[in-house]
Amino acid sequence: MNDPRFPQLPQGHINILKDYGTIECFNEETILFDIGQLKYDFFVVLQGEIDIIDPSYGQKIIAHHQSQEFSGDSGILSERGSQFKGIAKEGSELIRVSPDRLKEAIAKHSSLSDILLNTFLQRQDAILSEYVGGLKLVGSGNSKEAYAIRDFMDKNYIWYNFLNVDESEEARDLLKNFALGDKDLPLMICHGGHLHMKPTLDQVARFSGVLMDFEDKIFDLLVIGAGPAGLAASVYASSEGLSVVTIDSNAPGGQAGKSSKIENYLGFPTGISGRDLANKAYLQAQKFGCNISIPHRAESIEHTGNHFILCATNGKVIKTKSIIAATGANYRQLDLENIVKFEGSGVYYSATGMNTSSCKDEIVGVVGGGNSAGQAALFLADYADEVHIILRGDDLGAKMSDYLVQRINASSKIHVQLNCQVVELKGTHHLEEVTLKYTGGEKSKMNMTNLFTFIGAKPCTEWLEGIVATDERGFICTGPGIDQKDLYMCDIYSTRKPQSLETSIPGFFAVGDVRKGSVKRVASAVGEGSMAVSQVHQFLSELRQREVAV
Repeated sequence: MNDPRFPQLPQGHINILKDYGTIECFNEETILFDIGQLKYDFFVVLQGEIDIIDPSYGQKIIAHHQSQEFSGDSGILSERGSQFKGIAKEGSELIRVSPDRLKEAIAKHSSLSDILLNTFLQRQDAILSEYVGGLKLVGSGNSKEAYAIRDFMDKNYIWYNFLNVDESEEARDLLKNFALGDKDLPLMICHGGHLHMKPTLDQVARFSGVLMDFEDKIFDLLVIGAGPAGLAASVYASSEGLSVVTIDSNAPGGQAGKSSKIENYLGFPTGISGRDLANKAYLQAQKFGCNISIPHRAESIEHTGNHFILCATNGKVIKTKSIIAATGANYRQLDLENIVKFEGSGVYYSATGMNTSSCKDEIVGVVGGGNSAGQAALFLADYADEVHIILRGDDLGAKMSDYLVQRINASSKIHVQLNCQVVELKGTHHLEEVTLKYTGGEKSKMNMTNLFTFIGAKPCTEWLEGIVATDERGFICTGPGIDQKDLYMCDIYSTRKPQSLETSIPGFFAVGDVRKGSVKRVASAVGEGSMAVSQVHQFLSELRQREVAV
């Protein structure tokens, strides 16, 4: 049986790639790309062989690319650092294709695209599941700082190896060898042995290539937020020929990316995790040439009259003719005095595979009554000894889909605590105890090490204060929902009203959970994101007409 990770390209596809690259002959063994190298090339073997080597483990050869096979994984489209070293053997003849030209080929040739993208995704999954390597992170399993870095790398599919100083002798030995101590943690060891003590998420993103630099130009569209709405807009806009930049403050997926399993999204009868859905959409957008950079957190925005200028917290500046705000909403904090102390150290806002080891055979809590809470409870029940759903109301089915309610009721591990709320958290460094208070006034204490909260929705619009019209809760007003007095008076709004997804400033759109009146579902977010692109086209057409008139 042929390994699907190493398919042979048909001659027709090889001929296509010849048009996008150059043929090179190697008379001696040559390094094609090295571990950690950013923006490395794609290669197809015509004759000879490419060895893929993992330098982390004694120059171990993990793959041989032979005639009609090709190198690379999904990171090649996002300009991430190479995970391995590639060496052309003596006498090899290869097609070399740059990442930009490869994107062109993928966008224009559907059958070629199918083979390459399917292979890239399978290789990425294999790297993350079958190999130990990548960036090394040394830290405590109870450290909130280490958790934040792990969470970021996990959600962005960054290959890494976590060495827990609380359990790993290797981790303690590393610290001794480098004459470092607990005060220096978390510690990141990059390719080449470079050490970075207490790295920021920006630095981690830079090491891995997730954070991009953009040329100084005015793009057609800037999408802010890479949840389902933002990614849908990115896919449709870039596939229709617009120059698109998409940014996000943390990772693709938004709130949907935190869902362990989505079963009511059209076309996935067996369900799909929010993380996998986001990753596929992320790759799909890049397939059409969209530039996606993470983490970029919007800090301020200026409207010049002709275009927008966005300033990010990392100092990056992006100029664009139009904007789609898809920043979504975050789950609210529990109203507890010491909640910040335990965030990332027992209190979490998503339930992913990274949490499973700490939940094994433990008592865990899930706060909330929506679908995300239900999905999290069912997911955690496969690992925890007990899962307690903590709900203020008296009806689990009030906001949760019936299929989830039925499964929860059928699970012997899940216990539903109605008419109660969390009133106290205790623990020295990590969460150890939770106090619940019931409507009648009685209290109960539970030995609980992990608490997952999925309550409320606070729109991520702090960066828009004073820019576009919002309602009293901070959700962005669009279309007919905008008060006439809040409209930005200009040539465009003097001749027409805002389009259905357009804000109080023409050319500035809002979609998904951040928009007032939106339906908080993945399918509706995707619909709004794709629909907004047609409205962007209309606005850009108006801009062109104004330029001609001038």
